[in-house]
Amino acid sequence: MADQRQKLVIGMLSVGLMLAPVRLLGGDNGDSSSEQARLTNLVIQDCGSCHGLTLRGGLGPPLRPQDLGHLPVEAIAAIVSEGVPGSAMPPWKPLLSPEEIHWISEQLKSGTLVSP
Repeated sequence: MADQRQKLVIGMLSVGLMLAPVRLLGGDNGDSSSEQARLTNLVIQDCGSCHGLTLRGGLGPPLRPQDLGHLPVEAIAAIVSEGVPGSAMPPWKPLLSPEEIHWISEQLKSGTLVSP
């Protein structure tokens, strides 16, 4: 049962990654606010598919500030970048720049992306 659920989640993530905007692969020619809006949407939709749309946890652990408090931003960025081997957490470094990963990690740590 857990193996089937993991395969389903990986399949869902794969589809989400395929549908991600092509801009994830290239540089940013847009303004900062539209880039931040795009990354915020990515976190809520793509990360939220496993971590819950409110980031309170689901298949993946919660990503709220109180749950990430013990981790420095660099550790969060490393997890986002490299993924977690043996789990459904994929590496995002093929799709996101180091700057985008760092921004997302800072937002997760501060709670900016968490809805009340």
